Amino acid sequence: MLQSFPLVRLAALDLDGTLLNRNNEVTLATRQAIARAVEHGVVVVPATGRPLASLPPVVAKLPGIRYAITSNGAAVYHLPDRLCIHESAMEPALVCPIIEELQKKSIHMDAFINGDGFSQRSCEGKIDCLDMPTSIKRYIHRTRTFTDDLAAYIRVHNLNVQKMTLNFYPQEDGTFLYRDEVMQILSEHPEITFLSGGYHNLEFTRAGVTKGNGLTLLCSHLGVDIEETLACGDTQNDIDILKTAAIGVAMENALPEVKEIADFVTRSNENSGVAHAIHTFAL
Repeated sequence: MLQSFPLVRLAALDLDGTLLNRNNEVTLATRQAIARAVEHGVVVVPATGRPLASLPPVVAKLPGIRYAITSNGAAVYHLPDRLCIHESAMEPALVCPIIEELQKKSIHMDAFINGDGFSQRSCEGKIDCLDMPTSIKRYIHRTRTFTDDLAAYIRVHNLNVQKMTLNFYPQEDGTFLYRDEVMQILSEHPEITFLSGGYHNLEFTRAGVTKGNGLTLLCSHLGVDIEETLACGDTQNDIDILKTAAIGVAMENALPEVKEIADFVTRSNENSGVAHAIHTFAL
């Protein structure tokens, strides 16, 4: 059955829970597999919910990494010169009223703007309260610019927002403070697309923005047929790109709904699952 899949010329890899392990590292086996794939002419592309500035150095320094699909597909970059070759962002008039409504609740908010991450200063002291790996908390501390009023900052500087990420504080009963209420608020705005990117969060972009669309645009830019692509992922924000790519690979640690739509389930992110997928389909 595996022999029926096409030759792979481009591999799009999610980061958190996929390419990266719990320590925010790329395993040796995966680094070696990527190096071999690049030697064989495969274009390897991070496809992440993170903004450009938050690509970990361990990823940016992998051999042959020249492009990145970021902010769930809202922005695609040529990495050597930080050139944005595609952006579909939310203008202030669209995103600020939603942010102002959310600012009334105790949640952690990040805005991804021009490839950088911005947060409310009131969230800074509570990052360690979030239910996520320590490596992710350190990443948030290290990569955010904090401002007193996020919506006002966006309005004053007339900034377009590639993506908003909302994280919720865990409660003793196992629920997450305000998550259900925020989901209801977001569902009342058809001009945006929202989903979960992991760790019980919610993420929203302009309506229609997906990693799959980002992959299609990048393939067009590079002259690669979409039928020559592989994508690996683990959460809701990966479903569209796994459906778009010729070969959609779910990690062993992926959500059940991701595995359900995948063509193949590889090993976990802790067990070099990306390397296994590359050896299976791209080498």
